[in-house]
Amino acid sequence: MIRVTIWNEFYHEKTEENVKALYPNGLHATIKEQLEKIAADEYEIRLADIDMPEHGLTDDVLNNTDVLIWWGHCRHGLVDDAIAAKVVDHVHRGMGFIALHSSHLSKPFVKLMGTPCTLRWRCIDEHARMWKVDRTHPITRGLPDSFELEAEEMYGEPFLIPKPDDLLWVTWYAGGEICRSACTYERGFGKVFYFQPGHETCPSYYNPYVIQIIKNAIDWANPGQDRIPLCCDSQPPFEKIEK
Repeated sequence: MIRVTIWNEFYHEKTEENVKALYPNGLHATIKEQLEKIAADEYEIRLADIDMPEHGLTDDVLNNTDVLIWWGHCRHGLVDDAIAAKVVDHVHRGMGFIALHSSHLSKPFVKLMGTPCTLRWRCIDEHARMWKVDRTHPITRGLPDSFELEAEEMYGEPFLIPKPDDLLWVTWYAGGEICRSACTYERGFGKVFYFQPGHETCPSYYNPYVIQIIKNAIDWANPGQDRIPLCCDSQPPFEKIEK
């Protein structure tokens, strides 16, 4: 089974009634529930949030996580720098990392990208259509060429991320903007997926296509092995060198 940890800052669900009504146990719990509906026997899922000791990301948790899913929004600055650095180190050594929605500004994602990761935004819960632009990638398989989101926060270009290894979806919003909304990267030995849908006031994590994409991303990002050591050691020659 793939060991998945879903991390959430878990703030809006406790402080805003409309968000609590939509995600009563937290966005992370909803994602877990939706994944288990379609793949209960494939994943071992644990939940973690910012208010747990070490933000729920102890050495034991990270050492036993194949893929880490991250959702953050307004508490990025409260994430301990040392914890963010540990997450980045684990990604470099092979752990998969999926950054959802406003996690584009999370400390781990920004460190992994090495760019500001800023973008344009507008939050009026508007209609959006996601267009698949790569039919061959494992994350896009089984998904239609396009699908609609009844309401989402607009994220628009320029989106200051590095050029993606693979651009999988582009989203068009009713206001006219577009966004590179699903991108992959390799960092060290780890795989990273950024996926835009998931504003806390929108029901995107109940959308079957959104959940299928997250599932496909977990399967793609799973390293299938233990952490790989990072080394920068002096290496003796394998062959005899004649001088």
